[in-house]
Amino acid sequence: MNVDGDRLREDIERTAEFGAIESDEGRGRTVRAASDENGEAREYFVSRLEDAGLEVRVDAVGNVVGRWVPEGADPDLPPVAAGSHLDSVPEGGIFDGPLGTYAALEAVRTMQEAGAEPERPIAVVSFTEEEGGRFASGMLGSSVATGERSVEEALALEDEEGTTLEEALEAIGFRGEGRVNAAGWEAWLELHIEQSERLETVGVPVGIVTDITGITHCDVTIVGEANHAGATPMKDRTDALAAASEFVLDVERAANEVVASESDTAVGTVGSLSVEPNATNVVPGRIECGVDIRDIEYDSMNEIVSRARLSLARLERERGVGTSLEREFDVEPVAMAERCRTAAREAGEAAGIKTMAMHSGAAHDTMQVARVTDAGLLFAPSRGGYSHTPKEWTDWADCANATRVLAGGMARLAGTTLSERV
Repeated sequence: MNVDGDRLREDIERTAEFGAIESDEGRGRTVRAASDENGEAREYFVSRLEDAGLEVRVDAVGNVVGRWVPEGADPDLPPVAAGSHLDSVPEGGIFDGPLGTYAALEAVRTMQEAGAEPERPIAVVSFTEEEGGRFASGMLGSSVATGERSVEEALALEDEEGTTLEEALEAIGFRGEGRVNAAGWEAWLELHIEQSERLETVGVPVGIVTDITGITHCDVTIVGEANHAGATPMKDRTDALAAASEFVLDVERAANEVVASESDTAVGTVGSLSVEPNATNVVPGRIECGVDIRDIEYDSMNEIVSRARLSLARLERERGVGTSLEREFDVEPVAMAERCRTAAREAGEAAGIKTMAMHSGAAHDTMQVARVTDAGLLFAPSRGGYSHTPKEWTDWADCANATRVLAGGMARLAGTTLSERV
């Protein structure tokens, strides 16, 4: 099957217009979940699903599903599903999410035009609030679809202005009914930009993910004593920022040591810092830190968290500060299903497109879906490794090649005849 790369590009570029922002380099967009811009992107997506003859359903938390029941397929069989998301981070790029969403639709259109005959239905999906930041930490829609979070809990979530997800979805006309049940899918595939440089470096157009990293977020508080910067002798200070500086370096050191001794895919980052009272002439009295720890080995993640706790205990003893650490977000790593990986690999071989096995260092809706059904994740190259920025870019030829592999993988998982053509 040869996908229509121009049609795929048209859909992605049209979607890029919703929430488009000014940028000196690249093309950017800001499309927060359930915003007006997100509503426009959703409406366009629904229209494209309907143009392809798919039956569209929107569930209570705004997940959108287009269902294709090919002639001759058993409508009662569990469908093969594929897709991604349409929301973005603030000032993000145009490929993260829309590539996977429209690649799934293009795969269906390609199968239709090739006369492929899947034995089961195929579903094209766009999940709500994958990026997080407005109503949740991320992967909201997929967490509801997998039963990890209830519809009621999700709808009650509020953004910074006090607007609930339910109110925001109703405002854009995407507060549907019921709940998409990912456990009822035969299998799931997602195509995403890599968000790193590994594929570009080795010149391979498609990555087949073996494992998706786990993620832990820790909220750390360090409390000292605010005092006058000029009148407080150095020996009498309890400087929370000085203590936090040591903590940041301790986390970096712990991650490097874990990489050297246990797992070379482990990472640890102190990515946010809030200083109080944040005045040049005041000794800092309180620090809040955000810590991000990831790996495909959960034991390694736990080891870095343990070393972070030891660092805080040492700072309490040596610097007299008070500390706390709350592990407020914790998602274990997940392996991709072997049969999904095999289907994608065989699709690449059949199409003459080289693929390579690799892990994912970023979270995706697929890691939620993988907990309830067989799931696979594919990567297309990211130029320069840029992501979540207007500089994010994947060449259109790479988009088309990765979509061909996705289509072939979906066709195989759906039991499609005419396999020599897919």
